[in-house]
This record gives sequence, structure tokens and C-alpha cells, in this order.
Amino acid sequence: MTVPEPRASAPESTDPVWSEEPTPVCPEDLSEGTWELLRAEAKRAMTKAYVPYSNYPVGAAGLVDDGRIVGGCNIENASFGVTLCAECSLLSELFMTGGGRLVAFDCVDGEGNTLVPCGRCRQLLFEHGGSDLVLNMPSGRAPMSVVLPEAFGPDHLAGTPSGHEAKH
Repeated sequence: MTVPEPRASAPESTDPVWSEEPTPVCPEDLSEGTWELLRAEAKRAMTKAYVPYSNYPVGAAGLVDDGRIVGGCNIENASFGVTLCAECSLLSELFMTGGGRLVAFDCVDGEGNTLVPCGRCRQLLFEHGGSDLVLNMPSGRAPMSVVLPEAFGPDHLAGTPSGHEAKH
């Protein structure tokens, strides 16, 4: 989570003045250092996975348009149908920490190898990142428009405002 830095206060005030809103992050801003931070968070999240049945831990990390990095891990259940993917818990953290739009995404297995999100998770990521969300894939980095071409989304639903933003 990011925390605003206090600026120097005006002489007549003893209250701290907080910084302006952060500059939005966009796909063009992604650097190798950013991808290294995402990979490190995905690996950290993977260590928190609850996988007593499959023994297949997965960790995920996403960069939010305000500069935060959110993470998630898979959480299994004896009733396999209610198992949560790492992407699901990542989206829970996204909303629990203020919402926003995902800009970049990475996902790893227990060995730290890059994973491809399943179809369901691609749809979940599209809803909260859109066509420009960049995913780290085993074949290289690709925008969601390539990973999930011609995706169905909020704009297809009647009565949904154009330009829907997932900032609940």
C-alpha cells in the first residue's frame, strides 16, 4: 500500500500537508524494475497459499493504476468447486485496499515459473484491467487484448455506463 508523503507546511500552519494524488500509472510506464517487483510479490503471495489437496501453490501480483501492488494466492477447499484462484484473492485485495484499475499482472507456481491465467481468471482480470492490462506470459508480455481477444465486458451489458471503471 502506498502512503502519501507529507510536504513542507506553510509557515502559518503546524498541520502536515499531504502530497497530491499520485500520477496514474499506465502500461507505457512499465519498466524491468516494475516487473521484478511484481514477480517478487507474486512469489511472496505464493508462500501464503493454502493447498493441502493439490500441493500446487500459486501466487499472483498486480500493479494498480495508482502505483500500489496487490497480491493473491490460491486457497483450496475440500469442496473443490469453492476453491479460490490466486487471481480471485488478488482482486479481493484490490478492492479491500481502495479499488482501481490493474495495469500489469504476473502469476507464478511453487517453483517461481510463470503461469497463464485460466479462461475464468482472464475474464476476471479483464473486468478490472481492460484491454490494456499487460500480462506476463510464458511466451512474453502481452496486453489483455491479445490474451483475451474480443472480450465480453461491462460495456456489452444494457444500462451499463460507457467507460465503466472498476473503482467501487
